[in-house]
Amino acid sequence: MSDITDDLLKEILREACGDDDGEPLALAVCHLDGTVVSAGDDAVDFCLQSATKPFVYALALDQKGVDEVAERIGVEPSGEAFNEISLEAGTGRAANALINAGALVAHSLVGEADDDEGTRFEKIRRLFSTLVGRDVEVDEEVADAEADDAHRNLALAHLLAEEQVLADDPHEVVRGYGRQCAIRVDVRDLALMAAVLADAGRHPATGERVLGRKAVRYANSVMFTCGMYDAAGDWVYQVGLPAKSGVSGCLFAVAPGRFGIAAFAPRLDDHGNSVRAAAAIEALSDRLDLHVLDMVPGGSD
Repeated sequence: MSDITDDLLKEILREACGDDDGEPLALAVCHLDGTVVSAGDDAVDFCLQSATKPFVYALALDQKGVDEVAERIGVEPSGEAFNEISLEAGTGRAANALINAGALVAHSLVGEADDDEGTRFEKIRRLFSTLVGRDVEVDEEVADAEADDAHRNLALAHLLAEEQVLADDPHEVVRGYGRQCAIRVDVRDLALMAAVLADAGRHPATGERVLGRKAVRYANSVMFTCGMYDAAGDWVYQVGLPAKSGVSGCLFAVAPGRFGIAAFAPRLDDHGNSVRAAAAIEALSDRLDLHVLDMVPGGSD
């Protein structure tokens, strides 16, 4: 897609997001050869927050296998808020890996059974360092704030432990998950990460296989149906790409076999998704006919 230029992305931002309202705004696309094109405030970094969830889910699938993960995490949309204190009826599982309950379980599954909190987190941090091609840092101030205000996640973790679904101590898992959410990147990094998922787990810049093909397929599938929380149906209807948001205002989408897309703008809607990042990616999808159902033979006008 050599026609994707920084001028096109600037035009998308201008048309979809309107005039500058004082908040950062950025859009980036990473091709499968590792080339990144970006526009806007692309040097502003942010915490990934829930945008970490699909990658850690894929890592858990790689390490533990589909069957073991499926015993603890489902794949159905919950239809509830991302931090709802509820589990799947009859099984005690988390509904899916992209709400907080499932993300806590996925975090707990990474590494070996005898790994301590720090060892497990370091394995997760190394994954994100590999994804972006540099040593990623944790915003310790944000991580501390997450720990101080982790009451709902602790409630979820204790419920999961009661159901014997959580793989480790609730307090350790919640602390580690808070640090996971506080990993900082910029929009170009996030587009590169999305491109790994767009290319079935292969890193576009290095050619290295970072995540297994099957794990990425499952992660993309769950993102398609669950990645935008209780606005997932509208997102699939309008945009038609696997995507995941974070409450920092970041949002990424995967155009399978084509490229990764990322946007950032802090203002959120009632679902916890970035208003202007979503508008930018929707406009790009419309402009380039990226909706997965636009790709069927005979689908063009």
